[in-house]
Amino acid sequence: MLGHMARTLVVKATAGADAPERCAQAFTVAATAVAAGVDVSLWLTGESTWFALPGRAQEFELPHSAPLAELLHVILTSGRVTACTQCAARREIGPDDVLPGVRIAGAAVFVEEALAEGAQALVY
Repeated sequence: MLGHMARTLVVKATAGADAPERCAQAFTVAATAVAAGVDVSLWLTGESTWFALPGRAQEFELPHSAPLAELLHVILTSGRVTACTQCAARREIGPDDVLPGVRIAGAAVFVEEALAEGAQALVY
């Protein structure tokens, strides 16, 4: 559908279980874009950083929303998932703690991705 476009979608999730609708929107948009063939980079910041850990997405529930674990799986399959360095450190999450395919990186990498040619950044 949109795969022919040479664009990247950078989605920053700033909420987790503390704001479930905002969190689910970020994951839904990112997974939908991946399914449409778009190059996607999902950033987990703030409380969404917890979803970088094994089993945490399975605990998330929101009526009438696709399961977060399924959305995360879709994104990890064909996109990129990054946990914020500072957010991870505040939660004592290290590189050995996160799901396979999740990296930990900081603001400089986010800015580089968001300002790249053809990139569109969305923050939820």
